[in-house]
Amino acid sequence: MQTIIKVHQVAAFTADDQGGNPAGVMIRAALPDERAMQEIAREMGYSETVFAAPAGEGWRVRYFSPDGEVPFCGHATIALGTVLAQQHGDGVFPLTTNHSQIVVEAQARNGLGFATLQAPMTSSLPAPPALVQAALQLFGYRLADLDDRIPPAIANGGASHLVLALASRDKLRAMRYQLAAGRSLMQQHGLTTISLIYAETPQRFHARNAFASGGVYEDPATGAAAAALAGYLRDLDWPHGGSIAIEQGVDMGAPCHLQASIPDQPGAAIRVSGRVRMMGE
Repeated sequence: MQTIIKVHQVAAFTADDQGGNPAGVMIRAALPDERAMQEIAREMGYSETVFAAPAGEGWRVRYFSPDGEVPFCGHATIALGTVLAQQHGDGVFPLTTNHSQIVVEAQARNGLGFATLQAPMTSSLPAPPALVQAALQLFGYRLADLDDRIPPAIANGGASHLVLALASRDKLRAMRYQLAAGRSLMQQHGLTTISLIYAETPQRFHARNAFASGGVYEDPATGAAAAALAGYLRDLDWPHGGSIAIEQGVDMGAPCHLQASIPDQPGAAIRVSGRVRMMGE
């Protein structure tokens, strides 16, 4: 008899319980083998599917995009936390990724939820000029299109992202690129995404994230990139006031809202929060 594999489908970082970034969530007594996880992620077709199994007092987790494993995924962690809350009750769930120990705190009611993840430690460094030029060429931007208050950087909060801050919302709205060329650039430089942002105010950002490295043109919400950006803004002494809000997915027709809390200590883990809705199984 064929075993039925249950994959929960969850939209994370919804805006007023609409939109959100879909993730697959599979919870098993033991993690499937790597080839099986990759095949399931490819069949799901979401930017990420997260796999979790009990381990000690917490859960061992791995994340797969349609094209391969990724070190950390924020929206899938938020989705996983909500499924765990639905199954085990509201609470804090320790998670072990391939590279770090993190936690997600979640609550769930009637197909809706709210979760906060504590991302891995953050770091940032200036982006090499050659990489910046290649990225600008990829998207058809010029140096004059950038916001010089937020210089291009490689930011990490569990995964590496190239951060490019644009000087206008219209330039962000006009984002276009070739998937194959984007994949090549990201893989060459070890980038998980290229994070394009626009600072509407010091505490409110609009974002678009190209995820060609995972075989996905664009993510409607990217918790890992939000954590990396928040850590970079802290390193930059940006006047964030302890938190930032990020609006993402609007230009895709899938509005998302992410909230990042920023402690003062350099490198300290960022907390990223959002609402969730269950889509089915």
